[in-house]
Amino acid sequence: MKKVKLGSSDLQVSEVCLGSMTWGSQNTEAEAFEQIDYALDQGINFIDTAEVYAVPPKAETQGLTETYIGNWLAANKDKREDIVLASKVCGPGISWIRDGSKITGKGLKEALDGSLKRLQTDYIDLYQLHWPNRPFPHFNRHWPQDVNYAEIDVAQEREEHLEILTALGDCVKAGKIRHCGLSDDTPWGVNEYLRLAEKHDLPKMVSIQNEFNILHLMDSPHLIETCVLNDVAYLPWSPLAGGALSGKYRNGALPPNCRWTIEQRNGIFRDTSQSHAAIEALYKVASSHNLSLTQMSLAWVYQFNGVTSSIIGATSMEQLKEDIDAYNLTLSEEVLAGIDDVIKQFPVPF
Repeated sequence: MKKVKLGSSDLQVSEVCLGSMTWGSQNTEAEAFEQIDYALDQGINFIDTAEVYAVPPKAETQGLTETYIGNWLAANKDKREDIVLASKVCGPGISWIRDGSKITGKGLKEALDGSLKRLQTDYIDLYQLHWPNRPFPHFNRHWPQDVNYAEIDVAQEREEHLEILTALGDCVKAGKIRHCGLSDDTPWGVNEYLRLAEKHDLPKMVSIQNEFNILHLMDSPHLIETCVLNDVAYLPWSPLAGGALSGKYRNGALPPNCRWTIEQRNGIFRDTSQSHAAIEALYKVASSHNLSLTQMSLAWVYQFNGVTSSIIGATSMEQLKEDIDAYNLTLSEEVLAGIDDVIKQFPVPF
């Protein structure tokens, strides 16, 4: 699998990243180990996790995903240098993590030490802010008037950004992290962090991971343009829209142990009539070209101009193999035209 530079960093990452958020809830430790082993055998060297995982977030499972990865690393110490390991500090709103408080310099350092302990490693290659302190237009808050941006205290936000960057700088100097990045942020957030980093000689954000898939195109073109022109890696998460683009929920199906049958923190917001109509239309495009909806949807994201590495997740080895196999699929002009037609019919299905 091809390796590419992670933004302005010196890290080389596979164009597919192994996500881990189901490990500790929908997946056991043994299943997590099997997924890691298989992904590495396929040339994937990039693994993404977070202190808040497993999902959906629960106090009793918080940190389990990192613990599983740490146990794998402890059993495979010779492979640590071969892996680009990414984790995240939790943003505000999770009551059992630092009382749901905002990200602060002190809180970030405490979170990092907790992650390092669970991961059983001395350093994290990419340490990310899971979501901003300010109100932000993600997780179904992108509709008109959902966020009143005029009420955001810009001066306070910049103070918080600088405090966070300063703490990240301390962590880089201490050798605890190599690079830092963002998640669930916007062009304004990216540009502010870049500006402050340059002004104060602090670490530059080298990446951002946001939801991006055929059903959720909010980042195209504006955030992707911001990333490409600033040498910031763009890392789509949920390229299958929480599993919806696998087709598993077609015709009203609700399989057990799936995202739509498990209570989610932000609700099952992808389950709309428009989403189902778009999925049916995409299914017809895939079927007419003898493709699975899963592989067509993933290949579309993998090959999207401006994408650095796509974060996949699976609850079974069968799913993981299909997801990785899609990397080698080249979509024809006819398939791409069919997908474009569906996007024009359903530009914002959820």
